[in-house]
Amino acid sequence: MDSVAQALRVVVPSTATGTAAARRNGFQDDGLIMSFLLPRDAVDPFLSRLKPERPLRLREQPFAAEATPATPFAHLGLPEPDSLPQVREGQVCAPCEGGLNWLKVAVAQIDAHSSRVYLQGVD
Repeated sequence: MDSVAQALRVVVPSTATGTAAARRNGFQDDGLIMSFLLPRDAVDPFLSRLKPERPLRLREQPFAAEATPATPFAHLGLPEPDSLPQVREGQVCAPCEGGLNWLKVAVAQIDAHSSRVYLQGVD
């Protein structure tokens, strides 16, 4: 898990729980996914440290036709962020510094107290 966080250039907050990560080795690039739960008041400070290229957009409805991503979150026992309603999402960087090609973030509110952060990248 630490190696995926390092490859994504992300510091997982100390308040995170339920952290899971996976790497899928590819022919040219590796797919990287990571997810964790954060208390509601810790989400915006975490996102501001990522410094997204643009403000995250709110997608109110799930995508109608869900495509299977190259590195699906199902490997972590989680639903795909594309299949969830009320998700804030956006590109963090593309290209990123170092060997990371791109990084995307999605945040889904779980309940009134916590949200699940989804990170997906390619290096």
